[in-house]
Amino acid sequence: MKFHVTLVRFCAVCLLLFVSLTAAMAQAPQSADKIIAIVGRNRIVLQSELEQQAAQASQQQNNGAPLSDSLRCLLLQEMIMSKMLVEQAERDSLLVTEEEVDGTLDNRIRYFISLYGSKEKLESMTGKTVYQMKEDNRDIVKEQMMADKVKAKLMQNVHVTPAEVQAFFNKQPKDSLPFYPATIEVGEIVMSPGTNPELDKYAREKLEDIRKQIVTDGRSFETMAGLYSEDPGSRDNGGRYDGVTRDGGFAKEFVSAAFRLQNGEVSPIVKTQFGYHIIQMVQRKGEQIDIRHILIMPQHTSEDYRVAMLKLDSVRAQIIAGKLTFSEAVGKYSTDEGSKMTGGMIADQRTGATQIAVDQVDPQLALMIDSLKPGSISQPQQYKTARGEMSTRIVFLKSRTDPHQANLKDDYSKIQAVAKAQKDYEKMDSWITERLPTYYLKIDPDFGSCASLQRWSEKTAQK
Repeated sequence: MKFHVTLVRFCAVCLLLFVSLTAAMAQAPQSADKIIAIVGRNRIVLQSELEQQAAQASQQQNNGAPLSDSLRCLLLQEMIMSKMLVEQAERDSLLVTEEEVDGTLDNRIRYFISLYGSKEKLESMTGKTVYQMKEDNRDIVKEQMMADKVKAKLMQNVHVTPAEVQAFFNKQPKDSLPFYPATIEVGEIVMSPGTNPELDKYAREKLEDIRKQIVTDGRSFETMAGLYSEDPGSRDNGGRYDGVTRDGGFAKEFVSAAFRLQNGEVSPIVKTQFGYHIIQMVQRKGEQIDIRHILIMPQHTSEDYRVAMLKLDSVRAQIIAGKLTFSEAVGKYSTDEGSKMTGGMIADQRTGATQIAVDQVDPQLALMIDSLKPGSISQPQQYKTARGEMSTRIVFLKSRTDPHQANLKDDYSKIQAVAKAQKDYEKMDSWITERLPTYYLKIDPDFGSCASLQRWSEKTAQK
């Protein structure tokens, strides 16, 4: 199978997953609808569903240009395959609970709130409340989760070795190899400045007064969060975070205090690296909780930043002298808990890859690395974090690639992903070929030009 064909198929699967993720954002097209596929006794695929996914896919891949017939066929094929996997999940009793569905929906809504900036902006853009978005997409998400369980079971022993990756790459015609933009691998050591004791005391006392107004005077936690919380990620949502888990990326002290609360209870003051919090339990859902919180951050002086910069300069000197590796320094000195999990390397939030396109880098970071050579470390600098607060950091440029045609040296992880996708496809195709005679499948004749779908139709137990 040629590289670009495999890549197109791989992208089609990714696009389908992305479209499922963004289903809460989409509005159903206002056009005549019809059933274009039936799987099993009652699982149907509508024309409007395919058009909606094709429109989303064209925006993501073709900048709005219509998709080719082959890619539309692949999208429909993946939609039908997903229905078959759901049928198989029911046969194998691989079900999901409503709590699991709620958690996934909450995570997706939270993701889009972060993209749009606030719950209100998200609701304004979609014309739906968060509740309506969740209810409209509950069945879609539940089916996707069931399909994913079957797929994970099928693929659990599918791996690609380095030799297989090289063999896959060597088989590709040179003219089918994709062209990749310039990329970088970059890491950072973040050091939040210390706090003047008087300003620290002031922040704590301010939050103590807010807590008293809520607990003693009966003020609304949600209202007080909107008025006073300094967490931009939740302030406009009344301080609310849904679907919080013990390993969901929150500070350990925060999570520990939150999970000890009963419904409606307000925590004592909790200190984390971000400042001082109070937390209110909204509801517990097994190993997930919905909470509200109010954050008050101690203010920093210019002296606090100067001290942090001096410490970072010392850390930089130790790395350059070979007394510490960069990853060791991250573990020992970084105040950013998230970066410690990746050895300080900045990763693509969608894929987890540490090799990222230059044009995806934050402008502040791009400026810092512009004059760096691979293997070098920047001078300490102040910068504004994604949360809008000032901090300090040093930056390590691990590697830089120029725009180029795919090759094993620079693009091993990408080629490995496509090779794995092909192996996954072959495994899935084999499974479908084996199982098709046990399923009822009917596909609209208008899609008769889709060769793979025609082959599926011929093998099913149509009646």
